[in-house]
Amino acid sequence: MSNARSLAVLVLAASLAVAGSAQAEGGSGKGHKAKKGKPAQSGTATVHRSKGADGVTDRTVTGPKGKTQTIDRSRGGDGAVDATVTGRKGGTSTVDRSKGADGVTDRVVTGPGGKTQTIDRSRGADGAIDATITGRQGGTSTVDRSKGADGVTDRVVTGPGGKTQTIDRTRGGDGAIDATITGRQGGTTAVNRSRNSDGTTDATIVRK
Repeated sequence: MSNARSLAVLVLAASLAVAGSAQAEGGSGKGHKAKKGKPAQSGTATVHRSKGADGVTDRTVTGPKGKTQTIDRSRGGDGAVDATVTGRKGGTSTVDRSKGADGVTDRVVTGPGGKTQTIDRSRGADGAIDATITGRQGGTSTVDRSKGADGVTDRVVTGPGGKTQTIDRTRGGDGAIDATITGRQGGTTAVNRSRNSDGTTDATIVRK
C-alpha cells in the first residue's frame, strides 16, 4: 500500500473516531437515550464471482437472509468499465464510466430514483488529477490537487456552500508522509508519521 493511500486510510479512521465521539457527546447532552443493542445475528453470506466474455468480473452477494445484491460489469469501447448494481431491495443503480482525451476516467452514477451524481476529472499540468463533483441534489464540489516540490500531492476540497477543506502533505526525512488538515469549520488536525526500523509506520494525531 502506498504512503498516500495509507495516510488516507489513517486520516479517515481518525475522522470517523472523532465524529463518533462528537455524536456520543451531543447525544448525551441533549438527553437522547442510546438504543439498546441487539446481539449480532448469526448467518452466512456468500460472494459468487464470475468472468464475462470480455474478462470483466461480475459479482453476486447473498446475505444470511437470502437477499442478493448483483453487480454486472461490462467494458465499453474506450476500455472503461461500466456497472449495473441491483440492490437487495430490488432498486437498480448504473455506473457509466468514460475516458477523456487525457486518459482520465469520468463517472456518472444514476440511482434507483433516477437522480445522478457526476464526477468530471481532469489532469493538471503537474499530472495531479482535479475533479468537479455534481451531487444528486444539484450541489457542486471541486477537488483541486497539486504536487509539491517533493512529489507529494496536496488537496483542497470546496463544497457546495463554498467552505473548504485543505490537506497539506509533506515528506519527512524518513520518507513517511505527514499532513496538516484544515477542516471546513476551521479546526486543524496534524498527522505526524514516523517509520520504524522494521518498515512499519507509527503516527501521532493531534486535533486542535
